[in-house]
Amino acid sequence: MDKRQLGALEVSAIGLGCMGLSTNYGDPVDTDHGIQLIRAAHELGVTLFDTAEAYGPFTNETLLGQALTPIRDQVVLATKFGFEFTPTRARNSKPDHIRQVVDQMLQRLQTDRIDLLYQHRVDPEVPIEDVAGTVRDLIAEGKVVQFGLSEASADTIRRAHAVQPVAAVQSEYSIWAREPEDEVLPVCEELGIGFVPWSPLGQGFLTGTVAKGQSFTANDIRSRFPRFTSEALAANQPVVELVQQIAARTEVTPGQVALAWLLAKSPSVVPIPGTRKIDRLRENTAAADVTLSEGELDQLNDLSSRIEIRGGRYPDQLEAQTNL
Repeated sequence: MDKRQLGALEVSAIGLGCMGLSTNYGDPVDTDHGIQLIRAAHELGVTLFDTAEAYGPFTNETLLGQALTPIRDQVVLATKFGFEFTPTRARNSKPDHIRQVVDQMLQRLQTDRIDLLYQHRVDPEVPIEDVAGTVRDLIAEGKVVQFGLSEASADTIRRAHAVQPVAAVQSEYSIWAREPEDEVLPVCEELGIGFVPWSPLGQGFLTGTVAKGQSFTANDIRSRFPRFTSEALAANQPVVELVQQIAARTEVTPGQVALAWLLAKSPSVVPIPGTRKIDRLRENTAAADVTLSEGELDQLNDLSSRIEIRGGRYPDQLEAQTNL
C-alpha cells in the first residue's frame, strides 16, 4: 500500500480504526477474532492502528498490545488521552494526569513508546499550551514520538503547534460530514499537519448497507445519534445514492468511493475506517488503489455540498463539546 506522512511518521495511506472491535457497535468481539483481524490488516499493508484509552475503556488498547507485539516495530500505534473514567466521564488533560495515563497506556500496549499521542477532546479547563508542553516533555523522554489533536478548532491547533509541532489532527470527515473543510483542513495544510478522518464511511451509512428505516440496539452508539433516526436516514438517502451511482459507474463499491474521495483531497489525509469483518477489511484497504476521475470528484464535491444533511453528528450536549 502507498505510504503517507503524519509529521515524521510514515504510515499506510489507509489505517485501521480499532474502536469498534471493543465498544460502541454491540458486544466486543472475541479476543482471538480481534487479534486475527488486526494482524490481517497488517498483512494487507496497514501500518497505522488507532485506539484510545476510552475504547472499552482500556480493553481496546490491551487488544492492540496483544495483537501487535510480534510486529511492533513494523507499525505505528496511535492512542488518545483526555478523560477520567467516572460515571460523568469528565475531561482531564492536566499535566500530571497525562503523565499518569501515558505510563498506563504503555503497559496495556506492551510497548516502550506511543508513536502518535492525541488529546482525545480539548479540555476547556486546561490551556492547550500546558497540554502541548507536557507532550513535548514526554517526547523528550522517549515515551511519545509525535503529538496529535482530536476534534480541535483551528485556533487550538495553532496554539498547540506553536509549543509542540502537531503531527496529525483527527476529526470526523466524510462525504456527509464535511465541516473540517471550513477551517480545520486549511490550517492543517498551512502548517504541514496531517489529517486523519475518523468514521470515513459515515458509520456505515456511505456503504449503502444501512436501511432507510433501520433501528439500532441500545449498545450501538448510532441509536443515540440524531443522524441515525429513521427520519434522518430516509432524508439523507440522496447522499448515499450519489455515492452508489459513482460506484456503479466505476465498478467499485460505495465504501471504496467514499475512501477514494478522501484520499484525493490531499496527500496528507489518512482515513482510518473500522470494521469487524475480514471481507470488509479487504474491501477498505483495496480502496487505496481506487482513483476517481476529476469529473467524478467534481460531481461528488458539488452535489454533496448541495445536499442538506438531516441530523447532527452528536446529540446537542456532545456537539457543544467538540471543535473547542
